[in-house]
Parts: sequence; C-alpha cells; structure tokens
Amino acid sequence: MTTAIPAYRRVLLKLSGEALMGDKGFGIDAPTVDRIADEIREIHGLGVQMALVTGGGNIFRGLAAAQSGTDRVAGDHMGMLATVINALALQDALEKRDVSTRVMSAIEMRSVAEPYIRRRAVRHLEKGRVIIVAAGTGNPYFTTDSAAALRAMEVKADILLKATRVDGIYSADPEKDPKATRYDRLTHRKVLELGLKVMDTTAISLCMDNGMAIVVFNLNRPGNIRRVILGEPVGSTVGG
Repeated sequence: MTTAIPAYRRVLLKLSGEALMGDKGFGIDAPTVDRIADEIREIHGLGVQMALVTGGGNIFRGLAAAQSGTDRVAGDHMGMLATVINALALQDALEKRDVSTRVMSAIEMRSVAEPYIRRRAVRHLEKGRVIIVAAGTGNPYFTTDSAAALRAMEVKADILLKATRVDGIYSADPEKDPKATRYDRLTHRKVLELGLKVMDTTAISLCMDNGMAIVVFNLNRPGNIRRVILGEPVGSTVGG
C-alpha cells in the first residue's frame, strides 16, 4: 500500500461556527463534530502539524447583535466566548480519538484554556499536538477570519485552509444565485477588486502582504480535508 505524502507540513484550518452546527439552525451538532474530528485525526496521523481556528456564528454573532442594538464591543466579546465553547467541543471529540490537543485562548481563562502565546503554540505543534485557537484576536472589530490569517502567519503555516459550505469561491452566493460562476484560482488582489466574500478584507490583505495562500473548500464533503492536504485540486485557491 502506497503511503500518502502530504503536500504541507504545517497547516492552519479555519472552521466557521456554522460548520459545526450541521443541519441545525443553532448550536453544535455532535455527529458533525465527530466527523470533523475523524478527518483531523487522519491528517494528524500523516504527520501534519495542525492548528485550528474556530468561529462562533453557530452560537452568537457580535456584528448581528450590534445591528440589533447591542454595543459592538460587548457583542464582539460575547462572540469570542462562543468560539471557546466550539473549541472545547472540538477538543473533547479529538481527545476521545487519542489526539493530543490544546485549546489556546486570546482571552485569558486559565481554568479551561491556555493563554495564546505564539512560542508556546509553535512548541505544541512541534511536539505533535493539535492546537485549537479560540477567542479570535482578543480584540473587538476583528473577525475570526482575521484571527485565522494572523495565527497562520504567526505559527508559519504553509497554507491557510478555509472550510465552508460550498465547493470554492463564486462570483456570487451560489446558494442564492444559480448563475454564479466558480473560480479555480485567483490572486489576493483580484479577490479584493471583485469584492468576493471569501474572507473579510483585513484577512485577505494580511495574507496578500505576507504571501500566504488560501484554499477555500467544502467541508461537508467527507474526505475533503485530506484531499486538500495531499495537494489534490479541491476547491478554489487564492495566491500560491
């Protein structure tokens, strides 16, 4: 049997909160988390160093709350705490599969997570632990996409993987516009010029300035994380 050879040594995987709720309208779907954990365990078994960044939109969205009258800073802090809940759910699923995992939070809460310290995060990766980075950047007005781009740069990831509900980048939302066209490859600048909703502009700009490629792919198709890691043409690529 031929041994699979990963295309990347160290990756950062951005998981949206919506990815964890499956077909539910809210919260965490246990079977979905279990499936994601199974795939991460398989990738980890190939010797790939993995950092995860979790979103919190399945529980709370700070921007949406601000539009409803909640103070933006308070709303963003509430959203950051939601990402920690998701991170703990992922950690539980991974450790049940004997994958050594550390949750690291940008907001200090030592009873449930380590504080995020870049050198410590890199050391965990070098020791073969999966790290789950929660609470965004710890600052309001920054999304978890921006946090993913920042952490990918800090831990010197080879690639930033953005897991979504669709199979790549489209000219419009394919769930709403059947005429939307799909892009296989784009530059960071083209994404910004076209105003494509891949990640927020801060995240795209940060990746562009630091030469970080992004692969956007469908998380709901089983095995896609592995395919991306092995270098197969899955989803859409920005830069690279």
